[in-house]
Amino acid sequence: MGRKNSPDEIQHAQAIKKRKHARDKALQALYQWQLSGEDLDWIRDFYVKEQGVASGDEAYFLELLYKIPSQVSLLDEQFKQYVSKFEDHVDPIEVNILRIATYEFQNHLEIPFKVVINEAVKLAKTYGADDSHKFINGVLDPLSKQLRELETNSMASSDSAN
Repeated sequence: MGRKNSPDEIQHAQAIKKRKHARDKALQALYQWQLSGEDLDWIRDFYVKEQGVASGDEAYFLELLYKIPSQVSLLDEQFKQYVSKFEDHVDPIEVNILRIATYEFQNHLEIPFKVVINEAVKLAKTYGADDSHKFINGVLDPLSKQLRELETNSMASSDSAN
């Protein structure tokens, strides 16, 4: 017989699933905002009422929806240095995946950098072009070393000790 998960483990797993749902919906909403220029409040209402955001981490969805557009130039500047010919090679889905990941690197230190990259790669596999997940990984890996230097260095030293 397998081990039963504790109530805390079950609650933690549910929280992770809700955050993934919020990130997924935020990507869709940010994509819509970027392409249509719709008002963020209208997009919020649409996603909360029509797209099932409430079944996820609604507060996290709202944070991403409002904070990322308010910091878009700063976020873009962070990852653009790792993207050659930015305007020619990055579609709006990839841009918004990179924005979400960059935002999480900077503002959610409780999320390990490897999780941020993994979630971004999953979004790219779901919504991006065929090889966009490789591109996303190729940008976020060096960006994580820059934005999460202490965390990535401690990970590298623990890996080399093993």
